Order: sequence, then structure tokens, then C-alpha cells
Amino acid sequence: MAAAAVQTQAQTGPDGLNSRNFDALSRFIYDYSGIKMPITKLTMLEGRLRRRLRATGIPDFNGYCDYLFKHGGIEKEAIFLIDAVTTNKTDFFREPKHFEFMESTGLPELAAAGHKRFRLWSAACSIGAEPYTMAMVMQDFVEKTSGMDYRILATDLSTDVLQAARRGVYPRDMIQPVSAEMRRKYVMTSKDASRGEVRVHPRLRATVGFARMNLMDNAYKVGEPMHMIFCRNVLIYFDKPTQAKVLTRLCDCLLPGGFLYVGHSETVTGISLPVRQVANTVFKKI
Repeated sequence: MAAAAVQTQAQTGPDGLNSRNFDALSRFIYDYSGIKMPITKLTMLEGRLRRRLRATGIPDFNGYCDYLFKHGGIEKEAIFLIDAVTTNKTDFFREPKHFEFMESTGLPELAAAGHKRFRLWSAACSIGAEPYTMAMVMQDFVEKTSGMDYRILATDLSTDVLQAARRGVYPRDMIQPVSAEMRRKYVMTSKDASRGEVRVHPRLRATVGFARMNLMDNAYKVGEPMHMIFCRNVLIYFDKPTQAKVLTRLCDCLLPGGFLYVGHSETVTGISLPVRQVANTVFKKI
């Protein structure tokens, strides 16, 4: 292990991110966000943090880490550091079986149980494609049934992606998975075709509220219990104890009979939760 660390340090060059600084940064990132950063991510972390060196005017990683951990800079820099390292892949109707279940089973079951004011939560919303997809499905559903309404909470750790999500502007090719009918109702095309952009319709954007939240918090202050929670493709970045804590807190925020969705590559196996599986990576609170 020591030889590997020496080799890694040598490969970075004199102004690169050495293993000592990487260890300090990865420990902080884990404690703050729950995201594991193995040594294999050193080159990736170095590349992403170079813009923070430029932004702060600090010439090298030794100086940057001294600023963070010896001179009190971490409190001011933490948000920017986490923004730099988080991965924010997202698509409209990503993992479409979830939205098919939501439309065909989840929402009808909740409506049959007498619920008329739905609260939904996208707990790792990235640039907004997931909560806006939820809103499209939800809007179609409530339009078919009188007296129903809904609100969607969308949260993320990254301030950068939340800013983009609030704007609701996307490259045109991102909406390919959206049906033609939903595009007509919920997506506006720029008058300037050369821009290649679309924007989510204001009436749909008005149903989604965005806020910064850290899933490492001891409690999630989301108000009344949720009917549906989507927390997809974020658990894979956590170790098993962190996954258990996050899932337990999410279930605490879920209404009995409500639904929890996790990513298709994620599992709750081995974690004691008050839910039963009702579809592939969909769980209903007991």
C-alpha cells in the first residue's frame, strides 16, 4: 500500500494532488456527503478541483489543503468543493419502469385510499429532469380526476445543479424520451431554433420547489409525510452503513402506504426497513 501511495504521488507531479492531500480531502468529502472516494478517483478529483485553485487564486494543492484544514477555509469552501466532486447524470424518464408503475399503480392506489393532496420528493434531483418528469406524470393524473392537487419537493447537495434546475432549460435532445403529447403540453421550444434549447412550461415549474439538502443530515426537514419519494442512483456512492441511515430517514418521511423508489442498480437487501417490495426497486411503506 505504501509503495502504491508513493507511486501515485510521483505520478501527479510537483503541483499535483498527492496521496496525503487526497486522503484529507476524501475523508472530509465522506464525512460531509457520505460519498466514498477511493484512491482510484485521485486523478478525477485532481482534475475537478483545479478550477477551485484558479477560483481561489491558490497556486497548488498543498496551499489549498492548508487553506481548508489549517486556516479555517473549509466552512466557506465546503459548498464549492462538494459541487466540484458530485456527479450529476440525469435524464427525463430515466428508468422508465418507475414512471409506468407510478402512473398505473402507485397513484391509483393512493387515490383509492382517499388521498387528494399529493406530496412527492425527488431527493437527489440533479438538474431537474427527474422532478419535472414526476410533475408531467402527476399533472396528467390529476387532470383526469377532479379535486386533486400536488406539490413536488426537489433537493440536492449541489448548489450548481439546483440553479440549473430552477431555470428548467435543457438541450433539445434531452427531451427525446418525453412523449410527443407531453412535449406539446409541458415543454416550450425556443423561438430561436439555432439555440437548440427547450424550457419546461411555467405552470409545471410552479409545482416544483427546489432546496439544498444534505442526505447526511440527522433528520430531513421536509414537512408533512410524503406520498412518494424518489432517491435513485445516489445510494451507490454510499457504503452500507450510510445507505442504511439514509434509507431509514427517508422511510421516516414517507406516509404509510406511500412509495419509495431507488435506482435499478441499488438494493435495500440486508437493511431493516418498514417497507415491502411491490415492483423492481419500488417499495411500499407498511
